[in-house]
Amino acid sequence: MTEQGQEPEQLMLLRETVRRSKTKEPPGLATERPVARVAVDVPLPHLDRPFDYLVQADQDEKAQPGARVKVRFAGKEYGGFVLARLDESAHLGKLSRLRKVVSGEQVLSPEVADLCRAVADRYAGVFADVTRLAVPPRHAKVEGEPPQPDQPVAPVGDLSEWSPYPHAQSFLDALTRKEAPRAAWRAIPGADWPRAFAQAASVCAAAGRGALLLAPDARDLARLADACVDVLGPDGFVTLSADLGPTARYRAFLMALRGNTRVVIGTRAAAFAPITNLGLVAIWDDGDDSYAEPRAPYPHAREVGLLRSHKHSCAALVGGFAQSTEVAALLESGWMRELVADRVTIRAASPSVHVTGESDTDLARDPAARAARIPHQAFEVARDGLKTGPVLVQVPRAGYLPSLVCQTCRTPSRCTACAGALRRTAAAGPAVCGVCGRPAEDHRCPECGDHRMRAAVVGARRTAEELGRAFPGTTIRTSGGDSMLDTVADKPALVVCTPGSEPVAAGGYSAALLLDTWLMLARPELKATEEAVRRWFNAAALVRHDGSVMVVGEAGTAPMQALVRWSPESYAERELEDRRTARLPPAARVAEVTGSPEAVEDFLGRVRQAVTVLGPAPVDDENVRAVLKVPRGMGLEFAKSLHEVQAVRSTKKVPGSVRVQIDPPHLG
Repeated sequence: MTEQGQEPEQLMLLRETVRRSKTKEPPGLATERPVARVAVDVPLPHLDRPFDYLVQADQDEKAQPGARVKVRFAGKEYGGFVLARLDESAHLGKLSRLRKVVSGEQVLSPEVADLCRAVADRYAGVFADVTRLAVPPRHAKVEGEPPQPDQPVAPVGDLSEWSPYPHAQSFLDALTRKEAPRAAWRAIPGADWPRAFAQAASVCAAAGRGALLLAPDARDLARLADACVDVLGPDGFVTLSADLGPTARYRAFLMALRGNTRVVIGTRAAAFAPITNLGLVAIWDDGDDSYAEPRAPYPHAREVGLLRSHKHSCAALVGGFAQSTEVAALLESGWMRELVADRVTIRAASPSVHVTGESDTDLARDPAARAARIPHQAFEVARDGLKTGPVLVQVPRAGYLPSLVCQTCRTPSRCTACAGALRRTAAAGPAVCGVCGRPAEDHRCPECGDHRMRAAVVGARRTAEELGRAFPGTTIRTSGGDSMLDTVADKPALVVCTPGSEPVAAGGYSAALLLDTWLMLARPELKATEEAVRRWFNAAALVRHDGSVMVVGEAGTAPMQALVRWSPESYAERELEDRRTARLPPAARVAEVTGSPEAVEDFLGRVRQAVTVLGPAPVDDENVRAVLKVPRGMGLEFAKSLHEVQAVRSTKKVPGSVRVQIDPPHLG
C-alpha cells in the first residue's frame, strides 16, 4: 500500500485516539449518603433555602456537615456550607456534583447553623447573610497549625462579687447542676462586673459546660479579659473580637470550635461563637448600641444570645447598672428573674445624687443659674471632690464648639458653599464648615445680617478649657473620640469625657458632674431618653459611695427622679408602659422599610399581613421610609411576611432595592 493510501487510515486512528482521550468516566459517587444538602452563599431572598448536590467518592471524607464547599449554581461558582448528608434527594431532576471541598474543617456546627436560621427568621433576613456574621473568613495557614492543647479548667474560687445579691447563690448553684436559669442582674454602684462575670464563667466551666461573655466595646472587653486572667488563668479563656485581626480571630474561633476552651469572651462578633456544650450566655450593658450589627439582617447581640439560651437550653445573664426596656419586658413576662440587692445595700453603695439648674428652688437660691451652663452648686461639688480625688465631668458632645448659631436671632449658622453646620475647633481662628471644611471668614446671618456667632452646644474640649480657668493649677484630662482613657489615678484631677468614654478611677471618683443633660434628651430618636438614663447611671456608678453626683437638669422629670432614687427599674417599667401605649418596641414589632418612593410603594402594596403603616416620609432627596407595626406576639409571622415580599420582588426582578430592618435601634 502506498503512503498516499495509508494516510486516511492514519487520520482515522488519530481521530479515535483524540476522541477516546476526551471522554473520561466521571468519578464514582460516595457509597454512603451520596447527597450533600448545601447552603449556597447567595444573598437573594427567593433562593434562601438549601440545595442538594452529589458527593464524589474522593470528597466523601471531607464533605461533612459544616464543611466549606464550592458549587456550581446558576452558571457561576459559589461558596457554601454542607448542612447535612443524605441517602437520597427529594429533587426529581438531575443533581450537580460538588465542585470542590474547600476544607474538611466543620466550621458551621449544627447548633450554630440552627441559630443562624433562627436569627434570619427573626429579622426577615437571609441565611447566607447571617453565616457571614457567624463564621469568619478562612485562613488555611491557621487550619494547618498543630492542634492546640485543651485549656485547663480553673477550680471555682472566690465568689465574693455575688455576695451582695440574695438570690445569686441560687443562680450559681443552678449553673453547677447544669440547669438553665435566666436572670437580669442589676449591679450595685461600684460593682466589679468583669470579675463577677468571670466568677460565673468559672462555675459553669467547672461543671463541664462552656460560657460566652459579651462586652459592648474594646475598653470593656479589656477589663473583662483582665478579670478572666485573674479568675480563670491566662490560658483559661480565649478572646474573640473583630479587632483581633483576621488571623488571630480565626485561630480563636477554631479553638472554640474544636473544644480547646470552655470560655469565650468578646464583643458582638462573638455572639455566634461555636462553643461546645454551651451552658451560659452573659451580656453586660445590653442597651449599648454597639451590640447592634450594622450589616444585614441587622441582628442585636442581646437577641442572638437570648435565642441561644432558648434554643439550646443554656443559662442567660443580662447585667448592667441601668435596665433596658427589653429586659423590663422579659421580666414582666416571667421569662427572666431579677437578680438584685436589697434597698439597704443599694443605698449604702450609691453616691448622693442631686439635680440643680432649672427648678424654682435652684433659681431662687442662685438667680444666675438659668443662664449658667455650670451652676454655682456644681462648682462647689467639683471643688469639694477635688480635695479627695478625681472628679468626673460628663459632656454630651466632643470637640470645641460643635454647633454655632447667630448671636442675635439664634438662626443656625450654615456654610454658604454646602449648607453644612459651622463649628469652631479652637479658641482662635474663624469658624469652619463641618462638612467641607471651608473657613467662614465672611459669614453673615441670612436672617438678620449679624456676623457674630455663639455656641449652641459646647463640646468637651471647650468645657475642659473653661474648667481649667475656673480651677487653676488643677490637672485637666479629657477622654473621647480618638483619645480614650482607660483608667485614671486616684489623685485630684478633672476628667472631662463624652458619654461612654469614662475611664475607671482607681478607688472610684470622689464626685461627678453631668452637664448639658437637655442635649442628650433632645435627640430625635425613640430611645433617646432611655439612652440618656443608661449613660447617666453608668457614669454615676463610677463614683464612690461617699461621693456626690451633681446633675444639671430639670429635677421633676422621671429620668432625674430615677437617678436620684437610684431606681433604674422604675424608669424602665414606666418607659415600657409608654411604649405599650404607643405600640412601639419592645411592646410591639416594628419594621423600617427604606428605599426609593417607587420601590417602597411597591413593597407596601405586596404586604398581605394586617399591619399598621406609618409614612412613607422623606429620608433624603432620593429615599423615603415607612414604618410597619404589628403586635409583639405576631413577630415571627410578621418577619416571614416581609421576607416573602422581598423574595417575590427578587424573583420578578422589580427595580429598586428596599432595606428592611426589624426593631431598628435608632427609630425616630
